Amino acid sequence: MKKQLIAAAVASSVSAIAMADISITGALKTNYTHTDYEAASANDSDIFSHEADLKITGKSGDTTVVMNFGGMDFTSETATSISDATAATVSTVATSDSTTSAGTFTSGTNGTSGTLANNKIDIEDLYLTTKIGDVSIKTGQWDNGNNELRASSRKGGKFEASTSMGGIDVKYTNGNAADDEVTVGTSLGGVSVSYTDKNAGNAVKASTTVGGVGLKYYAENSDSTSADRVYYEASTTVGDVSVKIGKAEAEVSATIEGDTWMGDFEGASGAYDLTAGQDVTTVELATSVAGNKVTFRNTQISDVADKDSSFNKVIVTRPLASGATFELTYTDLSDDGDTATDATTLDLELAVSF
Repeated sequence: MKKQLIAAAVASSVSAIAMADISITGALKTNYTHTDYEAASANDSDIFSHEADLKITGKSGDTTVVMNFGGMDFTSETATSISDATAATVSTVATSDSTTSAGTFTSGTNGTSGTLANNKIDIEDLYLTTKIGDVSIKTGQWDNGNNELRASSRKGGKFEASTSMGGIDVKYTNGNAADDEVTVGTSLGGVSVSYTDKNAGNAVKASTTVGGVGLKYYAENSDSTSADRVYYEASTTVGDVSVKIGKAEAEVSATIEGDTWMGDFEGASGAYDLTAGQDVTTVELATSVAGNKVTFRNTQISDVADKDSSFNKVIVTRPLASGATFELTYTDLSDDGDTATDATTLDLELAVSF
């Protein structure tokens, strides 16, 4: 009898596995970055860095479970990597506004006498999606994504329910007791609009196309005084060139954050850490040349006295026969407030997705 029960349990498990639709996707990239600082007091740097992502998706009917793994290694030269028992100290100047001065970071050990804190794989997202009647449900932990005004955030214990009624989309999101959000969206005369009521403010989005020109509007309105942020975007195509212009504005008590096509303003290592009240304007031109995608961006950071800065960026992307993608990015940063942060950067990236 026991053997029959065991056989039935095994058969049931195998059947469940066979019924599940499981997929694995991911990506890995490696970067070589050379930074040449104009200030004689700042050491130039040559850094190799790596980043990997792995996504496992299991699907059964209308129910899906997603697990996202992410990891990266430490991005400075380590003492053990050059067989030198003495820990090295590397000086660098952050590519930020003039409030950030030159800093130092000290290399650690990598694999011999210890593991660097960044050198690991983490479960970043773990969530379930399903449907109950006409209501879509999502619960677990996930990143809400970057946008042109705010940085992304990831929380556990999140819940989201969404549905459509008579052409109106309704979504309720809860991260904890203080993070309830209700979003209502629809399309009016060719204009997609949405309104989100938040715990301490609201968000308004609108997008449309007029005469071949794409237009976007996004506002993050805060209940706090002088803490609103707003973003405007226009995009079109002229001949073989795609043109996009974006402007993000912040009131004196708000700060533009996020990591998007305009730049990395999250304030983390390697990002442009902005000051409250600074505005960002970016112009992008993109085209194809001999099988390469070539993109030029000019970004102006302004509206705070003595802290204006700008950078030009040229990006050349080419798919390789091996299935990988090669990308060259050249950046020229100019800081009017502190010339010690002026620098040119060459980044060479080899990336593959599967």
